[in-house]
Amino acid sequence: MGKRTIPTSRVLRTLGLAAAGVVAVSALGVLLVRDQVNRHRRDLFSPRPLRRLAALTYIGKHPDVENAYLLRDFLSWETEPMLRRRAAAILGRMEQTLSASREEPVGGNGNERATE
Repeated sequence: MGKRTIPTSRVLRTLGLAAAGVVAVSALGVLLVRDQVNRHRRDLFSPRPLRRLAALTYIGKHPDVENAYLLRDFLSWETEPMLRRRAAAILGRMEQTLSASREEPVGGNGNERATE
């Protein structure tokens, strides 16, 4: 008995369907992450303190300039002392992280001379 071979068109169709599935799942993942970010930002100003605390925790894990401005707005709005302290601590860490990333040297242009 001889070896059986799979027709090339069948292999290509299977690979195409697999690739389409990967693209669809990736797109869905991006949409879910975007929705999650928007929900946490909206919950930062929720009337429920526990939601505000959860939003603070989430935002604290994603340091960027926009989130730093958002935390400053939150600090001026929040009346709960525990949440204000938590937001101030997160903002302080975020500002340190952002300033440290700014100060990292970017590669030189190659015109520097070595000095001895």
